[in-house]
Amino acid sequence: MKNLIKLLFFFSFLLMLAACGTSKSMRHKPEISQYNTAKPIVRKQSDSVFVSGKNSLLKNKQGLWELYVEGDPLEIGLNTGALSDSLLKNQEHIFFSKIKDIVPSEFQQNLLRNFLKWYNRKLYLNVPEEYQTEIFGVSQYTSHDFDNIAPQYQRSLYLHAAHDIGHALQDLALVGCSSFAAWGQKSENGNLILGRNFDFYVNDAFAENKIVAFINPKEGHQFMMVTWPGMIGAVSGMNKEGLTVTINASKSKIPLIAKTPISILTREILQHAKNINESIAIAKKRKVFVSESIMVGSAFDNKAILIEVSPNKMDIYEVPNSDQLFCSNHFQGEDLKNEKQNQSQIANSHSQYRFGRMQELFAENPKINPEIASQILRNKDGLKNTALGYGNEKALNQLMAHHGVIFKPKEKLVWVSANPYQLGEFVCYNLDSIFKERKAKSIVSFQQKNLNIAKDPFLKTIQYKNYQQFRIEDDKIDLYLKNKEVISPEFIQQYQSLNPDYWVVYYKAGLYFYQKKQYQLSQTNFEKALTKEITTVPDKAGIEKYLKKIKRKLQ
Repeated sequence: MKNLIKLLFFFSFLLMLAACGTSKSMRHKPEISQYNTAKPIVRKQSDSVFVSGKNSLLKNKQGLWELYVEGDPLEIGLNTGALSDSLLKNQEHIFFSKIKDIVPSEFQQNLLRNFLKWYNRKLYLNVPEEYQTEIFGVSQYTSHDFDNIAPQYQRSLYLHAAHDIGHALQDLALVGCSSFAAWGQKSENGNLILGRNFDFYVNDAFAENKIVAFINPKEGHQFMMVTWPGMIGAVSGMNKEGLTVTINASKSKIPLIAKTPISILTREILQHAKNINESIAIAKKRKVFVSESIMVGSAFDNKAILIEVSPNKMDIYEVPNSDQLFCSNHFQGEDLKNEKQNQSQIANSHSQYRFGRMQELFAENPKINPEIASQILRNKDGLKNTALGYGNEKALNQLMAHHGVIFKPKEKLVWVSANPYQLGEFVCYNLDSIFKERKAKSIVSFQQKNLNIAKDPFLKTIQYKNYQQFRIEDDKIDLYLKNKEVISPEFIQQYQSLNPDYWVVYYKAGLYFYQKKQYQLSQTNFEKALTKEITTVPDKAGIEKYLKKIKRKLQ
């Protein structure tokens, strides 16, 4: 957090030096004179079904919102905003309340506002006009409660860079995803299959209203994507040609200016590419401002590749003579894998560990099908089935993902996880049937019920119930530590019993006893933490540093 505040001071100082550079971006709006600007009329059929012409929004029995919109960019934006109006306003409140938690003082919030204005001063020049127009349409339905941050359109545009800024500024590291692909001899029928977990975590409320959006644009390919209210960029999606995109954050230097957000680049690929070569051509046209691996799967090519992008370089990573591909949060291609930030990411983070776990699970399953893919995405254990404790970021299933998704591009099938995390039912959709000519009829769920994958049995276990309670107690202990309050031995014992394999429960107890100068008890808990799978190398080094301090104090 101290690093974040220093950065905000630094960037705000730069803003004062270059304030004139922000005024144009704050006034900018896309050119919409060629479009029909009339706002749609929405019919509310029930609390879970909303209709506007051929456009609709429905909440299915699994709790996923299914959105269908069509037309030109402004029509798509306005209909998306009108149909999801209350969800959109609620999502903004959830996101900005999280920012308020991270940056609590009004002074720091003002620094953040200045930083955003300066940092995003060239953002509008790096977002294609069609997506600016769509964002403008959606923004007409955003809340006025946050106009002090930025006007509706600019604020909506900024939010499309939140993923990028979130992992560029390390204090806001909200991302850590895993994805894989199999084809040829490695898939059940030889056709390409892909799976991914999108571990973008703001808070539980942020993931409550997941949207499975089906977009029928006037230009480009029809496509689906998994998103949330207000987000028109693509983080996980597939188009009618059987081309898929997913994104995994990699290590970045902090850039000095926002360029094209990754989710806007992947949306452009999703809408305008039908194969790998066309995807690469689109990626080459755009300048990004963080490092990211884009996994592109293609029914046309029956394989997957990684487009690895950074602010200064782009590389294509393929696996010749192989029929499987893995991606976590580090680069693998020759042009980027040896860079200092990437090597640090491999050595110090949990990225390589999850990468190894995917390899291990693939080795245990000779042929990947949707059911097996769901099991891999839901796996909570470490290498060699080591118990990691629930919520450990070394796990493929960290019990915090916004969504899990499985694609079968050739068959135009996609499975999207319902809440919670990847544990709910994986709901199946068939793009061929969804994008057939829409006729006037009652609005029903698009799902292919006979192909859904059942909920994870883990949801019915005492371990899951304990994990839910653990998260409540974990927030409590954080507050106790922050306020240096007295914690009862009974609380600590119960807290540790709820998630006994997780190193954090011993680490936080160690911190508490260290605070209270009960060094023997602190040492015992820190040493117990070291017997568990600690998430990162810096985390482990931090515990070892405390133990050295304790040793000196006990002498």
